[in-house]
Amino acid sequence: MFKVLVVQAQLNLSDARMDVMIRDSLSWMRFFGFDLGAAMPGENTIRHYRNRLTESGTLETLMQAFEQQLREAGYLAMGSHIVDATLVPAPKQCNTEDEKAAIKAGKSVRQIWRDKPNSAHEKDVDVRWTLKIGGKVHYRPDGMPQSQIATPVFGYESHISIGQRYGANPQGSGDIGSG
Repeated sequence: MFKVLVVQAQLNLSDARMDVMIRDSLSWMRFFGFDLGAAMPGENTIRHYRNRLTESGTLETLMQAFEQQLREAGYLAMGSHIVDATLVPAPKQCNTEDEKAAIKAGKSVRQIWRDKPNSAHEKDVDVRWTLKIGGKVHYRPDGMPQSQIATPVFGYESHISIGQRYGANPQGSGDIGSG
């Protein structure tokens, strides 16, 4: 049952969803040590078990001992921490070396293209280059991961960081270089 609570906390699942996942997946049943066709804990049993451990103060002690074992084994428990980034491409710009230097110096569009209002409307000084390393990891026959392809992207990064313990922590939309 302790395994059930750990997996439930890491995946941020409700008691009802955990009940469905245990009954629906043979690999989950096997992992938790439940036999096919035998009695399995339902959502009420999961909630009751967690509540009893919480009320007695045992759950906090068990979780701390579990996290200590993870740390000693070289792992870091993140408490359902999710970091997600969406890259929003932008049109590439053709700037002169002087314009690039002015952008890096933090000057505004109007300061750089003072005499060219049409260019000022088309330019964006906040957009940046980044590398998108993506996709599914492919493995060689010996089990080692293959190198991933890094694709250059010119645009913005919209990202969010969520931690179960602390709630949402939106980082906002910013340029790619800020994240």
